[in-house]
Amino acid sequence: MKIAVVGTGYVGLVTGTCLAEVGIDVTCVDIDANKIEGLKKGVMPIYEPGLESMVVRNYQKGRLNFSTSLKESIKDSDVAFIAVGTPPDEDGSADLKYVLAVASEIGQHMNGYGVVVTKSTVPVGTAEKVRYAVQEALDKRGESISFDIASNPEFLKEGAAIDDFMKPDRIVIGVDSDRAEGIMNKLYKPFIMNGHPLVFMDIPSAEMTKYAANAMLATRISFMNDIANLCELMGADVDSVRKGIGSDPRIGNRFLYSGIGYGGSCFPKDVKALIKTARENDYQMRILESVEDVNDDQKSVLFSKLTSSMGENLTGKTFGMWGLSFKPNTDDLREAPSLVLIDKILSAGGKVVAYDPVASHEAQRILGDKITYVSEPYEALNNADALLVVTEWSEFKVPDFDKISTLLNNKIIFDGRNIYDKNEMKELEYEYHCIGSK
Repeated sequence: MKIAVVGTGYVGLVTGTCLAEVGIDVTCVDIDANKIEGLKKGVMPIYEPGLESMVVRNYQKGRLNFSTSLKESIKDSDVAFIAVGTPPDEDGSADLKYVLAVASEIGQHMNGYGVVVTKSTVPVGTAEKVRYAVQEALDKRGESISFDIASNPEFLKEGAAIDDFMKPDRIVIGVDSDRAEGIMNKLYKPFIMNGHPLVFMDIPSAEMTKYAANAMLATRISFMNDIANLCELMGADVDSVRKGIGSDPRIGNRFLYSGIGYGGSCFPKDVKALIKTARENDYQMRILESVEDVNDDQKSVLFSKLTSSMGENLTGKTFGMWGLSFKPNTDDLREAPSLVLIDKILSAGGKVVAYDPVASHEAQRILGDKITYVSEPYEALNNADALLVVTEWSEFKVPDFDKISTLLNNKIIFDGRNIYDKNEMKELEYEYHCIGSK
């Protein structure tokens, strides 16, 4: 099979690389010439564990190619994935201009039957807009080439995307023709040989499934953060509560960890888009609106704890921050709680010295020299007035607390991810602040 993947961002690059890994001829297309040339040299535009070696291996073997020409890449392709960005508009709706521009260009250059697949996260009804854009371009050419549209939402977790694609929990595909179903079934056969389910459905249902899945996970996070805040007021411990409810098989124990809010490229954007879609159809997503409100507030909880302990005027105070990315194993800072916390500390007169294993470069692109970046975690703590744990990277989980105490001006830790044991912190005579427990 010959596949074209348009877009070499997180979704497109992972999709194209993993398809090439099982022997499929893949060309990844992007308008950014510098990015394409970098990929040919093994320079990754994103950080994702295991991705670099897989890209290099498949490129060297000729199964994975990179191009700026959709015209050349689409020729004789069996499937064309659209995997470009759908950034939120000011009103929260998904901006489809890039998706529809690619669809139109596919129609301008396709030379035979193929399946055009939306891989980007798009609102219900987008497939029909894509179909119209492709057909309109074909009509302008005076061509009567047949094609099908499909929806194949991604369910990749940043930091575990390779495993998620190669060993999927499920593969969801929306189609409206037997021919398209047959091609997509053949494409994904290598990934379902171990029993992973391939779920075919109608196209609108597939588009909705992606949003509903992310909205449910975001809901669980905000629910636990709401419970955590109440636990603090009532003298309960949210970690004990989590274990208690997580042992119920009807609930399960995943996505029940409290913290300082979710971020990233998916949950915030998808929740907003689903709320907007509902409003456009005269319906109010009351639960999701609350999910979003709780998450927005939760990103300020650690700062509130900080000022309660150290005062609202932070002039002259320095804080060592461990973690910048919105979650471990990624350099993604989109909607990251760290950015909210940094902004509030700087506005209150404080300074931030930050360490992150992979996200410092991206943070510097966003923040410039507003904060100080260091290349070693303990370096961030030299003469700092407190340690702020913002991202639960593995290397932070068992630190040298004796060493930390010699570096900090005060033995104070604000743990936004609850990775330390509060009883141990008490024994070590730290002033310890976490989420959901006194």
